[in-house]
Amino acid sequence: MPVIACPALRVVVVDDEDLLRSGVSVILGAAPDINVVAACGGAEAVETVRSTAPDVVLLDIRMPDVDGLTVLRRLRSLANPPFVAMLTTFDTDDYLGEALRLGASGFLLKTIDPRELIKAVRALGTGAGCLTAPVRRRLQEEGVRVGRAAAVREMAALSARERQVLVLAMEGLTYAAIGAELHLSPATIKDHMASLVSKLGVKNRTQAVVKAALTGLTRAEDVQ
Repeated sequence: MPVIACPALRVVVVDDEDLLRSGVSVILGAAPDINVVAACGGAEAVETVRSTAPDVVLLDIRMPDVDGLTVLRRLRSLANPPFVAMLTTFDTDDYLGEALRLGASGFLLKTIDPRELIKAVRALGTGAGCLTAPVRRRLQEEGVRVGRAAAVREMAALSARERQVLVLAMEGLTYAAIGAELHLSPATIKDHMASLVSKLGVKNRTQAVVKAALTGLTRAEDVQ
């Protein structure tokens, strides 16, 4: 039977710095399954996304012309919104909570390793979201300030299997990869994810992963 090639992930990069836009575009363009269809500043972001219909948008969280959160809010209101990951530095921590509430699918440091950037974009394209290890560590460090105690209480409502699914989701694994690790079908993993998202009172997988990061949930504790 002929091999049917999957279409490349369509990506738009939004940042106020030409150098960063160019660098990210070059890195992602080297991956055969990723196509950077546009790169622009914040003022052009919404119209660019409308005209190019990307699967994923990498969006600077702080820009001088249009605030990244404003752009995110407008993108999430589109009829078919893309998955959006915020490009951030650690001096913008105060914006992370609001970005999550607005529907961001992940957070990437601007200093991310090129190979990790490609991996993260692929995860975003599957709906898996992304929360890189440095961001998770920072959330753990800031846990008291942003609600660690409440997150720990809510995590206690999860079953052992749901905790296993969540800790693997923290690593950015797809539903299929989590299923392979736990010897379960992707459909069963999706059911567990839907259940734990409901129990934690969050909107999506990324928000669940953030709560898990606040509590210091680790693979060693929950995945044998």
